[in-house]
Amino acid sequence: MEHVTVITNSPPIHETPFDHDNDRSKERKGFRSYFPRKAMKTGTMMENKLEAYASLDEARADNLVETEKISVSFYQNEIPEFVELELERLYENIFSSIVKLKIDDKLHNANVYVARKNSKVQAVLLFHQDKGRVEVLNEVIKLDGEDIYRFAKAVFTKYKIVTVISFHAIQTGIFDIAYPYQKFNYLEDVVLSLPDTPEMYFSDLGKNMRSSIKRYQKKVNQDFPSFRYEIYENADVRDQHIRDIIKLSSARMAHKNKVSLHDDRKTEQLIRLVQMSGLVTVAMVEGCVCAGVICSRSGKNYFMHVVAHDPQFDDYRLGKLSCYRAICECINRGGKEFHFLWGRNEYKYRLLGVQRELDHISVYRSRTELLFNGRMALKVAFKGYGRLIKRWLLEKNRFTAKFAIKIDNSVNKLKQIKLAGTIRRM
Repeated sequence: MEHVTVITNSPPIHETPFDHDNDRSKERKGFRSYFPRKAMKTGTMMENKLEAYASLDEARADNLVETEKISVSFYQNEIPEFVELELERLYENIFSSIVKLKIDDKLHNANVYVARKNSKVQAVLLFHQDKGRVEVLNEVIKLDGEDIYRFAKAVFTKYKIVTVISFHAIQTGIFDIAYPYQKFNYLEDVVLSLPDTPEMYFSDLGKNMRSSIKRYQKKVNQDFPSFRYEIYENADVRDQHIRDIIKLSSARMAHKNKVSLHDDRKTEQLIRLVQMSGLVTVAMVEGCVCAGVICSRSGKNYFMHVVAHDPQFDDYRLGKLSCYRAICECINRGGKEFHFLWGRNEYKYRLLGVQRELDHISVYRSRTELLFNGRMALKVAFKGYGRLIKRWLLEKNRFTAKFAIKIDNSVNKLKQIKLAGTIRRM
């Protein structure tokens, strides 16, 4: 282990407070780049920059009640025992957990960065270093500008060869740091904050959703007397149930001319993950799986990896019913958040999910190093603008579809009113 002390609490950043439950309407969505006028220079001046920025920190601390020191530690090619528990305590996210990173075979030669304030761990980031590049392994977590700046500053100070740091799928706000960087929208995570009871959740749902759940649950129970839900957790989860649910999902995707992401290897990884920390709800009719939801868990947060149903049950909205049931089971177990994960499916929002944006960020040591990494920077920009255009088209199509539905409903209502008037006249 190597130890570095970084004076911080007032780093050279400017950050807008971030509320992850709004749609960041005030931020220019998609792609963002920042090239500071006073970016850190390379060469022999690099050794003096840590003290220079420390002095800058102290100068800016006049408006603070107290300036505190953050100690930073690096663990080279080792993962201390405390890291697993601290990751769960800090982030409660399966995509930033030792369990998933180990199953995905990402811990080989991994390094660990730990930031502490007054001996209490404030941040834990796992990363790979390959020559001049550092890739952070933690994903789907919230990092503010100060976290990113502190990590970049420590890495660039310790690893003189490193010129660029990459973060994937992290939640952050609007910020400017003392390094050139690129930032673009990478994914979205639709998240439901869970209430205390299933009854409270049901009452929070919209009137149409509540009516739909009651109607279709009653219908499926009447038409299929053997219909039931089975709930399994952790080691009790059966391999075959997961395979059956994935098979239903793959068949549905094939019907839409899409390729399923769950090959044999990923299926085995998901089985291992859920059996170590997860929950599966299975809808059964006459002993056969007709629908199901597969979730993993980290702390009190649940993550939905697969939801699927047999197309024969389309008329019963069994996918939606199964998703609702899974949410209620998570609430019963004291869950705090239910993550629908990626994809802007309308049912997620109708079930009260709120969209959180996940970004890719590349931080460069200097503008000179950005130019030296020009090919990578152009690739990042290309993906960023491509994602921005795709999002715009999806939002446009989504708006058009909603507008068409509203028009269709209005026309039907007018027809009903006209018909009622005709009947009364008769």
